[in-house]
Amino acid sequence: MGSDIKRFLAVALGTFLISLISNYASNTVVGFLPFVPAFGVLIVIIMIGILFDIIGVATTAASEVPYHAMAADKVTGAKQAMWIVRNAASIATLCNDMIGDIAGTLSGAVGTSIAFAIARESGLLNRAVWVTLLVSAVAAVTVGGKAFGKQLAIQKANDIVHWVGKVIYGLETVTGLRITSLGNTVGTNRKRGANGGRNRWK
Repeated sequence: MGSDIKRFLAVALGTFLISLISNYASNTVVGFLPFVPAFGVLIVIIMIGILFDIIGVATTAASEVPYHAMAADKVTGAKQAMWIVRNAASIATLCNDMIGDIAGTLSGAVGTSIAFAIARESGLLNRAVWVTLLVSAVAAVTVGGKAFGKQLAIQKANDIVHWVGKVIYGLETVTGLRITSLGNTVGTNRKRGANGGRNRWK
């Protein structure tokens, strides 16, 4: 129970901090941009939310089995893909509940800022109408994109996870960081030993 509470607090605090920083930064940037670039920022935020939702769903739907042969053949990203599947719950939480939900909240906030600017500049309709129209449009695109993405994620789960594995492999190679060494379920299962016969991970 204690570990569950710690995990909840860590996720909640991380989400709050990321949301606070990204919300402030995006709205500050949007405040200085013309309408067209501001809409570009909004679209990027929406696409990030949809992309990470796809990754989160694919992670929980993928099977580890195909990656064993790929890892034996030293296929790029196969070991990282195995790590992703073994840590599916944590990665799905990160992608769907943290990044995905933050992107959804952020897109609504940015959309509202753009709507305020449009209402202020145009004077054709009142502010409430612009906010309602733009926020509704953002919600429609986000929900529609995620609905399409979930179907794709389920159908192509192993391919998507392998692609993410390749990205992680590239990041590890370029930065020297061992992303896949984090967590409690990384690596391969050790043989049972004299310490109570419990399985441990490298």
